[in-house]
Order: sequence, then structure tokens, then C-alpha cells
Amino acid sequence: MQNSEENNQNENKTPSKMARLAWPKAKYGVYAAIIIIVLVNLLYYKDFLLSLI
Repeated sequence: MQNSEENNQNENKTPSKMARLAWPKAKYGVYAAIIIIVLVNLLYYKDFLLSLI
């Protein structure tokens, strides 16, 4: 019984090489993705947006 508990604890741990990295919060990744998508779309549709004005 104790062996299976140790396996579960080992599975949930972050790998040692990844544990040393400073991971940003997930919400900052969402913000960054939204900003990148908006910027790419602005660049892609720049001519269309300027023709509306």
C-alpha cells in the first residue's frame, strides 16, 4: 500500500530540470497571447482598417 502512495507522489512532482525555472502565472500567458493575437491582426489587416477611415 505504501509503495503505491510513493508512486502517486512521484508522479505529481515537477521534474527536477523544470523545478529550477521561474514559471510565470498562467494569467500572464493568457494576456500575452491576447496581445500577440491583436498585434498580428492589426499588422495583417492594417490596410483594411486604414481604408475604413
